[in-house]
Amino acid sequence: MTYIARDEWEQHFSDGRNFRQVGERERELLAEHTPVPDGGGRALDVGCGTGELAAYLASLGYTVDACDFADSALARAREENAGVESMRWLHLDIERDDPAPLHEDGYDLVVMRLMYPFVQDRGRVLHGLGERLRDGGALVVITPVAATTPEERRGIALDEDEIAVLAAGWETVERLDADGLALLVLRGPCHADTKAVEKRPTTAHALTGALAIVTDDAGRVLLGRSRRGMLELPGGKTRGPEGFAAAAVRELAEETGLVADSADAYMVTMLVDDSHGIPRLTAVVRITAWTGTLTNVEADKFDRWEFFDLHALACGGDVFVPAALAIDSVWPGVIPDLPPVVSYPLAADRPPVPGEPAEAVRLRQAMAQTVIDGGWAPSEPVRDALRTVPRHRFAPEVALADAYDGGDRAVITRRDETGAAISSVSAAWLQADMLESLRLGPGAIVFEAGSGGYNAELIAHAAGPGGRVVSVDIDPWVISRTRAFLTEAGSGRVTAIEADAALGAPAHLVPRGGFDGSMITYNCWDISPPWREQLAEGGRLVLPLEMGGYTRAIAFERHGEVLHARRFTYCGFVRDQGQQARPAPVAPLLDGALALRFDDGPVPRTEGLEEALRGRRHEVETGVTMRAVNSYFGSLQLFAATTVPGFCRLAVRQESAEAVTGIAKDRDAPAILGESSLAYLIHVQTKDSDRREDKEWEWFAYAFGEQGPELAERLVATVLAWDRHIRAEANDEHADPVLTVHPAGTPDDALPAGDVLDKVNCRMVFRWPGRDVVLPGPVERPVADAVAEGV
Repeated sequence: MTYIARDEWEQHFSDGRNFRQVGERERELLAEHTPVPDGGGRALDVGCGTGELAAYLASLGYTVDACDFADSALARAREENAGVESMRWLHLDIERDDPAPLHEDGYDLVVMRLMYPFVQDRGRVLHGLGERLRDGGALVVITPVAATTPEERRGIALDEDEIAVLAAGWETVERLDADGLALLVLRGPCHADTKAVEKRPTTAHALTGALAIVTDDAGRVLLGRSRRGMLELPGGKTRGPEGFAAAAVRELAEETGLVADSADAYMVTMLVDDSHGIPRLTAVVRITAWTGTLTNVEADKFDRWEFFDLHALACGGDVFVPAALAIDSVWPGVIPDLPPVVSYPLAADRPPVPGEPAEAVRLRQAMAQTVIDGGWAPSEPVRDALRTVPRHRFAPEVALADAYDGGDRAVITRRDETGAAISSVSAAWLQADMLESLRLGPGAIVFEAGSGGYNAELIAHAAGPGGRVVSVDIDPWVISRTRAFLTEAGSGRVTAIEADAALGAPAHLVPRGGFDGSMITYNCWDISPPWREQLAEGGRLVLPLEMGGYTRAIAFERHGEVLHARRFTYCGFVRDQGQQARPAPVAPLLDGALALRFDDGPVPRTEGLEEALRGRRHEVETGVTMRAVNSYFGSLQLFAATTVPGFCRLAVRQESAEAVTGIAKDRDAPAILGESSLAYLIHVQTKDSDRREDKEWEWFAYAFGEQGPELAERLVATVLAWDRHIRAEANDEHADPVLTVHPAGTPDDALPAGDVLDKVNCRMVFRWPGRDVVLPGPVERPVADAVAEGV
């Protein structure tokens, strides 16, 4: 019974044949070692056959999902267990099908009885099932062992090496005997960090070889678990005058039985490093098509070959160094903490390589629908882009569910030495919203600042077959990664350039008349002149712009030298790394427990302010309240930041300052300064309730220092004006200002009426509703010399 094909199993169960019956000892061990949790538990029987074991688990008190890929087995299971309650019979190939039918909340027990040896990609399947275990749950593998199985039936058994590999990825392993079967109780999947390791030293003067990168129809990469206890790619040394690509094709066949044509073998890069002090040159060969059945041809060198999910490679254990480096050349970032290597990428064209699991298709459609239902993608081109572009292939280091999260989650793809995110795949709804704001026509040519690949492909798809995107990023690693992913999964209509995006696109890539649209995908304190200059008349520039430290994704439309804001969206992005990068000047207070942030101005002197903070706190209620259902106050922040002279933010950095200010640690509040005085806005809960919608908060102005009462009244007037003219009950319906952006140096008399916020490269003029109402003027204070201190 060493069947592989589904039709063989269909025939097996149709003919009335069975597995070995569940023995009494198996039942006793399962009841003893995997008891039903208090309050009930859920179990999964993988490869359930006719359902004997599943029915027993139900009798123990489990609610059971029983799956098999053979319809004939499930038909018999339903018939033979018709009276059993708490059962679901699932037609599912655990190795190949979309796991959507499985319970979304996971399982307390997963059992694989007499079926694990029939699984080809054992590591991947076991990893996936381990991810579905609830806290304290167990995965039980019941299997024959090779030592007590007749030679002609060894294909249905596991040898000790296989059992050791199976057990290596778990915190606790119990091995029990069940009438000659090994019953393995595995708990706590322990995700061993991937480590690149070397083989034994060589006596050669130099090492050369070729490694083959091969993927299946789901985009998983082929790796062998060698007798040395590490994962390796197919490959080896060249022979005589043989080329590297030919060597990779030959080694693939000799080691795995898979056959590829040399025309489908593409040199990706040459890697130069050393092994125990011996120079090593490794050719990475991407094989885009193959035929044959995966077999372990060289059983003396490898335990088995399997296809691995890319996101699981970060916890794959030991990987041969050249294999890890080769994988990184195709999917940068998938395997972390690699040793240094010199890479010589080759410019040879190669086609995109298709392949994705059915689960990715389902999750992508669900993500798209979530974004559409949220109102973020009203146009069909953007909707189609969300449904089509494979987001997970531009974030291969994370699980599919994380890549296709339809909420606010961004996938962080790079961090700096402090751990701060510096590159990411943004939340899907925000990408869709910014893309909609571009209002692209068919064939549009678009500039993108900040690369990654996925967003650029969304733009290209929305612009249609004639569209093109020029994507620029200052980080060489990000550009290398973007180019690699575009080669694997792109449309061929995105050009990735390494440069400071604040300088715009290289001149030879700027279309005559300018770009139809430009999108900036990182927080910008200022608007770079080339972004306006390279934009076509009437074209749109969409960027996350910081104003007073608060960020909005704003869609601007160019008319001559002036940019006119057309749309505002609340958002947050990674910070700029280029020449426009600007740390916010700060003034620390109370030994660093507090900090005043001056995002749009220098730091004034703060003498006497610490003494004021140790004095009495003045509090003024505004009478303006909000409930949980309409608690978003971002429009108040922006209104204050752009209309109140001397605006800053009071940030709490240590818990010791919470009692002084009433602000929680790591939060900040809108603030203004006077002479040795300070006032800021805070919301205080004034009504509690068991029902969230009945809870209520009120805005207060808190102040310290002699001028505190005057400053507080100024903030109260600001809140009242916001409440009267800008605020709306629905969070997404607050009034936006009329905003125009003019080149730096534009004289005051050439600006329209409004509140002016000056940056280095531009002058922003805000006209808020109701600003003809006169607010209290600034509190008089002596002009102070400015000092600056970076964050």
